[in-house]
Amino acid sequence: MADEGNIISNLNLDQGAPLANGEDTSPAIGFISQYVKDLSVENPNAPDSFQWAETPEMQIDFNIAARTLGPDVHEVELKIKAVSKTSQGTAYIVELAFGGLVAMRNIPDDQAHPFLFAEAPRMLFPFARRVIADAVRDAGFAPLMLEPIDFNGLYFAQLQQQAEAAVANPMGEA
Repeated sequence: MADEGNIISNLNLDQGAPLANGEDTSPAIGFISQYVKDLSVENPNAPDSFQWAETPEMQIDFNIAARTLGPDVHEVELKIKAVSKTSQGTAYIVELAFGGLVAMRNIPDDQAHPFLFAEAPRMLFPFARRVIADAVRDAGFAPLMLEPIDFNGLYFAQLQQQAEAAVANPMGEA
């Protein structure tokens, strides 16, 4: 079998190696932990809502926040709100704030920002999705299985939108 490029042998292992003084200058990113920061489940019309035959209308909102906790530690927070309503009323409301602690070392800002607002939420989402599904099931309804979200696409669309707004309003006038 022909060697089509051994990734290990093609790497320059001297790049990013620790300096003579022991300082590690290689870039690194990793999750320290993930956790439910806040979870609220409301079932305001139970037990009547269990008898409603009408297909509910679902409203799903989400928001991403990130903040620096220390020189190399950031918190990414994924907020998701799911509301199920029919003409008879609200079946349930689930609100989740799901957090992750991210360690980042030697990452330039132009790479850290997309990681914190696109890639980290993408990695946290399956776990937050599971918490939502379990919460809805535990409220007495069929589990809510949220569709995957293209966080990278949303991130770049938001950057494009901000760039267009800056061009349309260069002085920041209202």
